[in-house]
Amino acid sequence: FDSLPPAHYKETMNTILVWMQQSESKLSVPQVAIVEYEIMEQRLRELKALQSSLQEQQKGLTYLSTTVEDLSRKAPAEVSQIYRAEVELVLGRWKKLSAQLVEHCQKLEERIAKLQRFQNDTRTLKKWMAEVDVFLKEEWPALGDSEALEKQLEQC
Repeated sequence: FDSLPPAHYKETMNTILVWMQQSESKLSVPQVAIVEYEIMEQRLRELKALQSSLQEQQKGLTYLSTTVEDLSRKAPAEVSQIYRAEVELVLGRWKKLSAQLVEHCQKLEERIAKLQRFQNDTRTLKKWMAEVDVFLKEEWPALGDSEALEKQLEQC
């Protein structure tokens, strides 16, 4: 029995595998160009929640690693090799998932910032266009009024 991991090991392994599968599914949602700020903010909150969940699951991953290390001292080489390979596979997926999560958050934060700048620029442009529209609809000065014509030329 020394060559077998405790029951808690299998439970933890299953929990982490299920969590990783769910997280990978969430991250596999295609990244589309979203132009609605609220939707982008919601997606960022979801990704941040996933990052928090990743940190919570870290304890289980540490437990798996230490259990396999303890097991490798007690169990025959072929048995410990099986469990080491299993944990290495999980660690590889974990690192990939963690990197993807960071990348998705960074890209989304960059896109949100660009969208905010674009929206601000659009508001400024619309305001300017409204002012120009008011200016263009003003009455033109009489042809003999050179001072008013010069003033209007400056405004143009």
